[in-house]
Amino acid sequence: MLETIQSIRTESEVFKIDNLEDLDKYRIRFLSRNGLLNELFEAFKTVPSEQKKQFGQVINQLKNDLQGRFDTLKFKFEGQGQADAQEALDFSLPVVPDMVGSRHPLTIVRERMFQIFERMGFNLSEGPEIEDDWHNFTALNFPLNHPAREMQDTFFVEKNPDVVLRTHTSSVQIRVMEQQKPPIRTISPGRVYRNEAISARAHCMFHQIEGLYVDKNVSFADLKQTLFHFVRELFGPEIQVRFRPSFFPFTEPSAEIDISCLICKGKGCNVCKHSGWVEIGGAGMLDPDILKNCKIDNEEYSGFAFGMGIERIAMLKYQVRDLRLYTENDIRFLSQFRGL
Repeated sequence: MLETIQSIRTESEVFKIDNLEDLDKYRIRFLSRNGLLNELFEAFKTVPSEQKKQFGQVINQLKNDLQGRFDTLKFKFEGQGQADAQEALDFSLPVVPDMVGSRHPLTIVRERMFQIFERMGFNLSEGPEIEDDWHNFTALNFPLNHPAREMQDTFFVEKNPDVVLRTHTSSVQIRVMEQQKPPIRTISPGRVYRNEAISARAHCMFHQIEGLYVDKNVSFADLKQTLFHFVRELFGPEIQVRFRPSFFPFTEPSAEIDISCLICKGKGCNVCKHSGWVEIGGAGMLDPDILKNCKIDNEEYSGFAFGMGIERIAMLKYQVRDLRLYTENDIRFLSQFRGL
């Protein structure tokens, strides 16, 4: 056995290797499945047990030496090939201009919204997209028979009624209130999912940004002024804003926020349903039970919450008539936002 090992070592040392072709022959001869080293390991199985330790160390050393020479020469030859390729470049050829990409319109709008709310003192909070029933429904005052809990409105994970793809980022607000003490001023952006038919105005997956403010003596006037300032900052001073009474399980009183349609300038189009107004979100004062569910004293603190769809905001800002364009990755559409 020792003579065989020494014979393989001697042959490997005198094996001439001048290029990658020779190196591949070296690999086949010594390191391949049918190579000498593999034959040596097969023969090692017949060695008596008391001699396995002695021969095993010698064979492993030979393997390391063979593999080490192969790796060293491979690195050397491949490096030479790259250098030769660089020398072969023709630097007199005209330069190919770099094609500058563009940010996605939803990214542009989301960052602009962050900037506006950040200047008003809001910080950023995020949470999981797969939520439990407590944070997505129960803690937000959704009754057990509420339609949002049904399969036709919500995506359930593995048919588990207690685990869902979140239907709003209000679940993040519950997590924030559970973990922090007032005053709280935060916005929660992210993807949300609803079992809806995909159309020009709706999608089963979209993005929301929701705001929360909890402190002493927070009023509905604070909510209105916050949203009024946000809309004017984002769309310009000429935009019109109105609040319509509404109902949400987690706010009371509640309102829906409308702005004058930027696409038709109030004349009427398919986006505003020929009304001249477009809803951009919902808002309201936090129901005292929400604060109680999060172990916040609802006698001492009050708060407001609001939520908006980023796709809807981007649709109005850039006058996009079909929400599906945001997810189709059409380069003709996306390239229009280059440089923004």
